[in-house]
Amino acid sequence: MSSYNFNLEQSAPLDGLPRPKAQRRLTGFLPSEIKSIESSIPLKSRETWKKFAVQKFDSKDSFENSFVRHVETTLARSLYNCDELAAYQATSETIRDNLITDWNKTQQKQTAKDQKRVYYFSLEFLMGRALDNALINTKTRDLVRDSVDDLGFNLEDLIQKEPDAALGNGGLGRLAACFVDSLSSGEYPAWGYGIRYQYGIFAQKIIDGYQVETPDYWLKFNNPWEIARNEIQIPIDFYGYVEHTKNDNGVKKSNWIGGERVIATAFDFPVPGYDTKNVNNLRLWSAQPTTEFDFAKFNSGDYQNSVQDQQRAETITAVLYPNDNFDSGKELRLKQQYFWVAASLHDIIRRFKKSKRPWSEFTDQVAIQLNDTHPTIAIVELQRILVDLEGLPWDQAWSIVTNTFGYTNHTVLPEALEKWPVELFQRLLPRHLEIIYDINLFFLQTVEKQFPKDRELLSRVSVIEESQPRQIRMAYLAIIGSHKVNGVAELHSELIKTTIFKDFVKIYGVSKFTNVTNGITPRRWLKQANPELAELIESKLGSDAYLKDLTLLKKLEEYADDSDFVKKWAQVKTNNKARLIGLIKRLTNIEIPNPEALFDIQVKRIHEYKRQQLNIFGVIHRYLQIKKASPEERKSFAPKVSIFGGKSAPGYYAAKLIIKLINSVAETINNDPDVGDLLKVVFIPDYNVSKAEIIAPASDLSEHISTAGTEASGTSNMKFVLNGGLIIGTVDGANVEITREIGEENIFLFGNLSENVEEIRYSHRYNGYQLPESLEEVISAIEANKFGDGNEFRQLVESIKYHGDHYLVGDDFESYLKAQELVDESFKDTKEWVKKSILSVANSGFFSSDRAINEYAEGIWNVESINT
Repeated sequence: MSSYNFNLEQSAPLDGLPRPKAQRRLTGFLPSEIKSIESSIPLKSRETWKKFAVQKFDSKDSFENSFVRHVETTLARSLYNCDELAAYQATSETIRDNLITDWNKTQQKQTAKDQKRVYYFSLEFLMGRALDNALINTKTRDLVRDSVDDLGFNLEDLIQKEPDAALGNGGLGRLAACFVDSLSSGEYPAWGYGIRYQYGIFAQKIIDGYQVETPDYWLKFNNPWEIARNEIQIPIDFYGYVEHTKNDNGVKKSNWIGGERVIATAFDFPVPGYDTKNVNNLRLWSAQPTTEFDFAKFNSGDYQNSVQDQQRAETITAVLYPNDNFDSGKELRLKQQYFWVAASLHDIIRRFKKSKRPWSEFTDQVAIQLNDTHPTIAIVELQRILVDLEGLPWDQAWSIVTNTFGYTNHTVLPEALEKWPVELFQRLLPRHLEIIYDINLFFLQTVEKQFPKDRELLSRVSVIEESQPRQIRMAYLAIIGSHKVNGVAELHSELIKTTIFKDFVKIYGVSKFTNVTNGITPRRWLKQANPELAELIESKLGSDAYLKDLTLLKKLEEYADDSDFVKKWAQVKTNNKARLIGLIKRLTNIEIPNPEALFDIQVKRIHEYKRQQLNIFGVIHRYLQIKKASPEERKSFAPKVSIFGGKSAPGYYAAKLIIKLINSVAETINNDPDVGDLLKVVFIPDYNVSKAEIIAPASDLSEHISTAGTEASGTSNMKFVLNGGLIIGTVDGANVEITREIGEENIFLFGNLSENVEEIRYSHRYNGYQLPESLEEVISAIEANKFGDGNEFRQLVESIKYHGDHYLVGDDFESYLKAQELVDESFKDTKEWVKKSILSVANSGFFSSDRAINEYAEGIWNVESINT
């Protein structure tokens, strides 16, 4: 049994009646097949089809006609019961009709050109809302706004009806979303492959200051942006055993006999490019049972077990990142990863085999990028397919595999590199474990020949970690099985070569390792998120051409001292802050009375290395200074609003404590009459893309304060800069390149450098350390119950005071406070602050995802735009 040998073509008609020669199938055509089939279709049929071919809307009348048709037929509603939800769905269906028309033509064009394609494998695609993005990329926003107004609706209200697609969590997924946007805008032949999560990660609620995870029912209503491909059903096997046989020539054959099978069903999500008719595809897989309902069990009264197989299968794609604190969670995660890559590889290979090309040309047609270690099992699966199912010799198959895959690393933290227990692989994917052993054996033999006297090196680079229990190092497998390994910022790419992967640099040389600094799409993160600023920029640049060439923003430097332009720029920021104030009031009921206060924002995944604890300790220090000050002295403090947001992993206790501390501090400060409007603290619950589109444009200052050497890149720093917010940050990740581009005078840097971090940690372990007096005062206030029960935060405090302060909160605290003092001083000079803001935007052109994709295309994938 094999998940690969599954025929997706239409089976013979069950009624046995003859059919016309023009057989049409659901898996696409080769160029030669299209001509052959076209010639076999009667001229009359072709003319009729052409006469009634779907027409894209291009005017208010044609949009409104399609809108009403979708309300009355697709939704089965009428003029009298078309509410805002129905209007949103009808609008989306109408826009989607245009996208599908272009999607079909794009796929036909890419098939006809028959050039190399990119397949982007990512466990997350944090797409956000699709309607507004589609309106901007297709340049139909004004037309649609006027049309829905004629129909009695407000476009902004309809956009709000769309839930965020819960297909990701943080920066990894948002990067993937920006990349598929840029791939489509750059007209590259490319598909994304991911999982259609039923609930996403979770919806975050804050109850009594604590994070509470609840299901995110984002698919509660019909999702007009996806196309269910129920006809595409790929069986995926788990468990079972391996049969080893020999053929007549004595060649060994391995056959995996699966013990459990589920079906992968495809859902397609059209991704429009900006100002182009190119529409690429994001294919997401949903798990279904082979048999939904055991009728025999139901009839015998065993009602619960009659649907057990269905529930077991659907669990695979129910939730992003199931809690892996338990063995069952680990198994579900690995199951999820294999399910997704096996289905995706089947799809890719089916497409390749139709071309009748020899396997030696596979890498001329296919490039697969692994976004982090989650899809690494794809390396093993492709080797299994080529060797076990296609009968290729091991070495030829391995050459194809290594020239197909590229691997993007997203972390320098050894503990964040994915590992799986050998025993789990043995049980769940027995044939894959055998292949991993063989890959590792052949690799270690090569290393031993290259370094015959270095036995310790073999142990360090082995894919199998000889620990208790033994583990499979997926990052090492990704390096061995890829032709290129890239980091995502210059500092990060250098660090991985000198720290976690230095042994592999010794083995392969530096040429295998490269850098592609992350980027963001300006279509969503400027035009969509900040339309007022985009309009102001276009008034000076003369067009919106910067949305496809972000370096054109450089011209804004000419207006940094233009008093009229500076005034308009500042007003846009004030308007955006007012919009955020409304969101905060709606979500938290906290009143922010002063939009002229400094908005200091840190929104990202909650993690100790990102150091939200450093930020909130700084807030407490500011609060204590205000409390000490006399009424007259308090007038010298600049009003400030400290805003936090982000989710903690459900099993990450320390991160959850940080969230609780932030909310406890907010409760105290926001209700202290001595402080009044001088300081407010807000935690925005359930941070997501649509909230980020309101938050980023409103920032005066954003915090990117990870311990130096721990953040791979970051992309939120790019989003805040592009929206005119200044940065306070460490010399870490993409902050380094942002500083180089915008100038040191326009960023507030602090803290120890990455090259000193390990030395400081070593000193902590063996020489002890003393926290600065300012931090001791903050910790004393926490322990004295000024922010609720101090005992509740004991673990957080003791990790800094007594357990090595691994993330150097104490070592960087004084430097952080001094940087905040510089911020305060700079903010008082409004004209100079706005000038810094303008110069930051003007020099942020490098951080476009279009630039990043062009670098991948040229340096890693060797692919060209379809119009090249």
